[in-house]
Amino acid sequence: MSVSRKTTWRRWMVWAENIAVVLIIAFAFYTTIPVRTTQTLFIPQGSINTIISQLAKKGYAVSVVDSYIIRFLGEPQSGWIFIGKNELNRIDFLYKLTSSKAMINKVTLIPGETSELFFEALAKELKLDEKKLYKYYHEFSPYPEAGIYADTYYVPYGIKEKHLMHFLIRESEKKYKKISEKIYGNYNTKQWQKVLVIASIIQKEAANNEEMPLVSSVIYNRLKKGMRLQMDGTLNYGKYSHVKVTPERIKNDESRFNTYKYKGLPPSPIGSVSIDAIRAAIRPAKTKHLYFMKNKKGTHDFSDTFKAHRKNIKKAK
Repeated sequence: MSVSRKTTWRRWMVWAENIAVVLIIAFAFYTTIPVRTTQTLFIPQGSINTIISQLAKKGYAVSVVDSYIIRFLGEPQSGWIFIGKNELNRIDFLYKLTSSKAMINKVTLIPGETSELFFEALAKELKLDEKKLYKYYHEFSPYPEAGIYADTYYVPYGIKEKHLMHFLIRESEKKYKKISEKIYGNYNTKQWQKVLVIASIIQKEAANNEEMPLVSSVIYNRLKKGMRLQMDGTLNYGKYSHVKVTPERIKNDESRFNTYKYKGLPPSPIGSVSIDAIRAAIRPAKTKHLYFMKNKKGTHDFSDTFKAHRKNIKKAK
């Protein structure tokens, strides 16, 4: 190699080393630049580049350089995460994006509860619009009531009304469809509506799971004979979910939920249902029971005749 070429090569190496040093210093300085943030942060779905781009649009001091840094730290998860501070150095901030756990809310719908009271509680707990919850519920669910299966659900922090209702109803429909197909071989919403109506009455009336098939048999036996159901639980619909049914209420309630006045089943379910209530509605016990009366133990005494029922009433008093 000639002297001139050696000199040129050495100059190029020195230049490259200087550039490398400058880049290292610049990178080191860049990573120390603090990032201002909120204590909770929403990470959108998508690639790392998409996430960085979206954060930049929202005002976070991030750039394409951070996309490369994150690749060495891990993979960001989508959803709401807890940062914990309002300002971090860049490396700590980027590490939080890849390591912080998603913020989750625990939502429980207890068996027998009505959607009216459930949505009221949801709106208060998750800071949502109750009217929007109703709107999207009726948009997505084929059932006026009991479209959400009684269960505990885990939903991401910050979820909006539409997505929450879509999630709860989708999960419930999966459950209903699976049970229906196993029993009937298909899932027909008109047929399932009747199951949910009967299950919801059972849920309100039975003192425990063991009584459910017996209460179910009373419902079917009375319907078969053309008798009114005459069950208090059917009047615990909507806002009346926890309101005691009085003689005045029975006398004055003109809705089709008043099974003391009207024959047949109520027009829709009266509350959420559990798997035990659904099973009892599909497979009632084989009895001739037409009546049941709450006893001093808090359970019910079942009877086939009105004469026996009157004895149970006297015994309860």
